[in-house]
Amino acid sequence: MSSSTRIASLRRQKRISIAWRMAVSFLAIAFALLPVIYIFSASINPASSIASRNLIPAGANFDHYVQILKNTDGNTPFLLWMRNSLFVSLTTSVLVVSITSFAAYAFSRFRFRGRQPLLKTILLAQVFPNILAIVALFLILRQLGQYYPIVGIDSLGGLILIYMGGAMGFNTWLMKGFFDSIPRDLDESAHMDGASSMQTFLYIILPLVRPILVVIFILTFIGTYGDYLLARVMLKDINHFTLAVGLSLFVSGRFSQNWGPFAAGALMAAIPTLILFYFVQDQLQSGLTVGAVKG
Repeated sequence: MSSSTRIASLRRQKRISIAWRMAVSFLAIAFALLPVIYIFSASINPASSIASRNLIPAGANFDHYVQILKNTDGNTPFLLWMRNSLFVSLTTSVLVVSITSFAAYAFSRFRFRGRQPLLKTILLAQVFPNILAIVALFLILRQLGQYYPIVGIDSLGGLILIYMGGAMGFNTWLMKGFFDSIPRDLDESAHMDGASSMQTFLYIILPLVRPILVVIFILTFIGTYGDYLLARVMLKDINHFTLAVGLSLFVSGRFSQNWGPFAAGALMAAIPTLILFYFVQDQLQSGLTVGAVKG
């Protein structure tokens, strides 16, 4: 085979490879965007129905968006629900990242009595999903609410406590593995220069584990922002509802299911998550990959 033939064959193989990659990419994009397009079509459907033959329904308008933003019926404070969801999700994420980073650093760097049993206990507790403890959690919050109403039933503080308890165990293990991948020589060098353990953690180790902090923040935010079951059980007042619970009111009626406002609210509810992903996508990618290749 001549060199020119070999070059032509390599170019053809390269073009075929690029074509396959583009085809798979377009298929993945279409698969991801199809539900979004379907929801958008329902949100502009004046009949408040999800059964439409056309992508753009007849008489399509944005009245459903105006309805939930302005709360025209007086019983669906969408913006208040979004504020509640953002408050709960951001507060939970920040507290989980802060507490688990200290716990993971202690388990990774220090050797103390009961270390292994504690790690195994944390791992064992994660085997059972939160749904199994929902009755116990409800009773605990009811008892706490008698003394501290801010963390009782029908309070955002109580919901934050539950989310924190469910997220810290697994994330402590996840972050500990990342801490273990950082050489201990850095700690020893910092101690030789006179740095305390807290200074070493804050100024030496913490900047190196920033990607995993972002990953845990994102995972915690998404898990709490979209949760429905726990929030539905623990919250009673409509003004304390989170987005997932509040939006369910549009379709919970037996004879009055308003799919149009529900679809419009679902699309707008996704905006904070999209914005968050946009700003932390680089850190998220490195946090999911770097820790897997460190020895």
